[in-house]
Amino acid sequence: MTKRQVLESQVQLDDCGQILIPAEMRKAMNVKAGDTLFLHYEKDGLRVQTRMQRIAAAQALVRRYIPEDVSLVDGLIAERREEARRELEEDD
Repeated sequence: MTKRQVLESQVQLDDCGQILIPAEMRKAMNVKAGDTLFLHYEKDGLRVQTRMQRIAAAQALVRRYIPEDVSLVDGLIAERREEARRELEEDD
């Protein structure tokens, strides 16, 4: 499925409040029985996302504020090393 393709289906809510996600949608989302899905409800509807979709959305959000050439991990490691160096100097 390409990014622009849209799948649509009508499903029924069963007596337990459950729905069956149609096979073509499960295949497009690359999910299988037992996988964790995330539901997000707003006034205009319900969104279903996989864990990887949620991670990609979070990464895109962070990238709006952190330039591509900046590594948060490298920055954190540098901060920790500097803290450790200061602690060693204080102990001397």
